[in-house]
Amino acid sequence: MRVLRTATYILSTAALLTCATAYGVSANEELQKLASDPKNWAMPTGDYANTRYSTLEQINKDNVKNLQVKWTFSTGVLRGHEGGPLVIGDVMYVHTPFPNIVYALDLNNDGKILWKYEPRQDPNVIPIMCCDTVNRGVAYGDGKIILNQADTMVTALDAKTGKVVWSVKNGEQTDGGKGESGTHAPIVVKDKVIVGISGGEFGVRGWVAAYNLKDGALAWKGYSMGPDAETLMDPEKTTHLGKPVGKDSGIGTWEGEQWKTGGGTTWGWYAYDPKSNLVFYGTGNPSTWNPVQRPGDNRWSMTIFARDADSGMAKWVYQMTPHDEWDYDGVNEMILVDGMDVNGAKHDVLVHFDRNGFAYTMDRNSGELLVAKKYDPKVNWATEVVMDKNSDQYGRPQVVAKYSTQQNGEDTNSTGICPAALGTKDQQPAAYSPKTGLFYVPTNHVCMDYEPYKVSYTAGQPYVGATVSMYPAADSHGGMGNFIAWDAAKGEIVWSVPEQFSVWSGALATAGDVVFYGTLEGYIKAVDTDGKELYKFKTPSGIIGNVNTFEHGGKQYIAVLSGVGGWAGIGLAGGLLSPENAAAWHGAVDQGREQGDEAQVVGTAGLGAVGGYAALADYTTLGGQLTVFGLPE
Repeated sequence: MRVLRTATYILSTAALLTCATAYGVSANEELQKLASDPKNWAMPTGDYANTRYSTLEQINKDNVKNLQVKWTFSTGVLRGHEGGPLVIGDVMYVHTPFPNIVYALDLNNDGKILWKYEPRQDPNVIPIMCCDTVNRGVAYGDGKIILNQADTMVTALDAKTGKVVWSVKNGEQTDGGKGESGTHAPIVVKDKVIVGISGGEFGVRGWVAAYNLKDGALAWKGYSMGPDAETLMDPEKTTHLGKPVGKDSGIGTWEGEQWKTGGGTTWGWYAYDPKSNLVFYGTGNPSTWNPVQRPGDNRWSMTIFARDADSGMAKWVYQMTPHDEWDYDGVNEMILVDGMDVNGAKHDVLVHFDRNGFAYTMDRNSGELLVAKKYDPKVNWATEVVMDKNSDQYGRPQVVAKYSTQQNGEDTNSTGICPAALGTKDQQPAAYSPKTGLFYVPTNHVCMDYEPYKVSYTAGQPYVGATVSMYPAADSHGGMGNFIAWDAAKGEIVWSVPEQFSVWSGALATAGDVVFYGTLEGYIKAVDTDGKELYKFKTPSGIIGNVNTFEHGGKQYIAVLSGVGGWAGIGLAGGLLSPENAAAWHGAVDQGREQGDEAQVVGTAGLGAVGGYAALADYTTLGGQLTVFGLPE
């Protein structure tokens, strides 16, 4: 580890990093104060509500066309760069994919490296990271930078020096491992660091754990499925759509002890409501992908959880895709909005754009389902979510038999399923503007063919049980993505901007009436609140990072990480997509998807994404760069 220090840095940030000690303010109050100042970007998603909205307006719809690159920084890593940097005072904290380097950069000195931390990790973790070696960012709290490493070590670094304060292993790996990994950004809530786990494609049983911010001691741990004592559920008080879940609800819809390898991992984004003291997050797909092998609803995979931040006890749950047959992980972000008028009444809501193609608006205090509508009209695996509270199907999606991957208890090869396994939206977070009342959502306009097969569980080995091929939705603009504006009260698309490839970056909305997002080809784009393109600039590599903004020296800046990869870009990032096999896949598409053996291998690699995104190789290549934009002097 190389540690660099400057007197300027120490003086300029000392007040921020020691205010909890100097003024007796709790870590949570300090963090909320930092996050409420739009000059900072103090949380991975901007704020606890995950709005990804900034009140900065120096850059606006009239002058955004004049943006210029102010400075850049190479991360030194050539894999998928998801997430984005934190900005606290005069310091920017930048993270990388594996090996999970963290840099502290001096904003007063052209991004000079103040310190660099590179953990020592076993490279054997790389093969068990299903969809690239991504990391979605670090968190800040009480003078510490919190890193969730690929090897599941949760490490607290002194924000001033980069030295390790404490480190704890979140995983439960035995010798040889269980396939657990860490990919998501932690969240600091009050005096706790809350993290989940990745590894659903290896049969990992998901959980969320809270560690004490001061010393890393475990405070509580709640599993996605299992007995009540492990899921932290009260059979009479924890509710699902207003009704008590009942005793050991996390076991009863699994056959035998399948829940022990049940998936439901928790690698997405977390939200927190200080008013109710509830943490909100989603759980992923059940294991295996072959639904015939795990009869039942498979609770509580594919579920939104509301947990008490202090105890971890679940207040309510809602399972979006019971008995998932398509790998529609439910881990996408929960966006919290106060006082939304829905169906003629005011609600403090949670809005969630699920991989299954439905956008959910819920009362976040009670778990009442208010709206559930498709946010891509091509979604076809289900007709609707039943909203009649008197129906025994209330809250359940109505599956179309043609697109089911099982028929009469047997595996079924199904074609033309929309969306594909990577969903109408994956982890790339949406933004919400209180000025417009709209949500700005990056989406995938992609369908799939799905071939399930029988698979046996072996700890540490892939536990997938399906072969998938992906391609653009038919009878549309021919592209694989859209960037949309969504009315969550009505459940309606307000406008949609088509893109050639899936929009895999996180959005940013600002008070300047500008919305930013990135594309897989590498463009950062700015549109107005009507969807009109105002600006674009092509960065060195495809953008799967999240756009954010900050102010320094009285000037507003826009920052984004570029570096193609993630699930959509795994063909490039993992070296699976050579020019030769990309050409083979293109040829198969030209022949009406009559795939030969070579093209079939290409098309189904990377859990189905390689073939679908083969054309990316014509537009971009690997990189790892932070680009910071500003207005002319």
